[in-house]
Amino acid sequence: MFKVLAQDGAARRGEFETVHGKIQTPVFMNVGTSAAIKGGVSSVDLKNELKCQVELCNTYHLHVRPSDEVIYKMGGLHKFMNWDGPILTDSGGFQVFSLASLRKIKEEGVYFSSHVDGRKIFMGPEESMQIQSHLASTIAMAFDECVENPAEHSYSKASCERTTRWLLRCKAEMDRLNSLETTINRHQLLFGINQGCTYDDLRVEHMKRIREIDCAGFAIGGLAVGEPTDVMYHVIEQVEPYMPKDKPRYLMGVGTPSNIIEAVYRGIDFFDCVMPSRNARHGTLFTWNGIMHIKNKAYETDAKPIDEQCGCPVCKNFSRAYVRHLFKSEEQLGGRLAVMHNLYFYNTLTEKIRENIEQGTYTEFRSKYSPLLASKCPE
Repeated sequence: MFKVLAQDGAARRGEFETVHGKIQTPVFMNVGTSAAIKGGVSSVDLKNELKCQVELCNTYHLHVRPSDEVIYKMGGLHKFMNWDGPILTDSGGFQVFSLASLRKIKEEGVYFSSHVDGRKIFMGPEESMQIQSHLASTIAMAFDECVENPAEHSYSKASCERTTRWLLRCKAEMDRLNSLETTINRHQLLFGINQGCTYDDLRVEHMKRIREIDCAGFAIGGLAVGEPTDVMYHVIEQVEPYMPKDKPRYLMGVGTPSNIIEAVYRGIDFFDCVMPSRNARHGTLFTWNGIMHIKNKAYETDAKPIDEQCGCPVCKNFSRAYVRHLFKSEEQLGGRLAVMHNLYFYNTLTEKIRENIEQGTYTEFRSKYSPLLASKCPE
């Protein structure tokens, strides 16, 4: 299903074939947590205007509202949200541990209260797989325990062992579900997740263990949760040599444009993050000259597009002055245009990354753009 088409150092240019189409990697997955991109951007926008390859939706949020049963009755997520490309569903594990109150972790799974209405919910590996099967996503993530960082070594070790046992249960349940005539997507794929906090020995040991389980890909989880950036890069460097070469690698919840460039340099293929849409809704935009704060007075009468190097529908049609005016007037259109620009930028970034890996110029690309895209755009 996955093949590496070109390599420049550890950076890989690949292609991942799925039942919902081929994914060109490295890829940034646009985050539509509740089957929608925040900021008023639809699946039609993603497909026709913004170069999105993969949409990411969340098991926990969709289970709580409108419920996976409703989505199943509607024919699965693809029909529900009118998206015909690949969809990856996060298992809900991170949200259970970050949003739910009064959670209790046991071997069978996690007991917790919904953050929406307080109702009692149980979710374990089997339940997560059943929900994701109802959603009929292309790729389902294994249910894992997300440990707070930092954590004691002893607890982290026990958590890794539990996450491995849970992965085996996820795999068995997915195989069962994919064998049923009533399953919408009987070709659903499973990605396992590497955990271990920032302990090198636990990360490596856990990766060695889970790579023996027949998954379509593997993710590095539990990072980008407050640890220093150089620690995140260090963990990737420790884990990557033990990840299968013939399967995609996914760094969960990352990140800034510079983070993506640096992680690709270290061998990562898949990314997701709420940053482009969240920052956009507050007026922070990513450009090829650095980070722009569109609400600044410097743009009050600026007739130029947000980014003169950008081909997105916003930069083709509207000025910096107009987008700034929309934000200052609290018009919803301002947030929508900003989100569209940022998502187009991220999808173009991974497009350019792929091109440079193919051309053998990725080191030069990284040297120029990793620091530039993290800097402030000149006003």
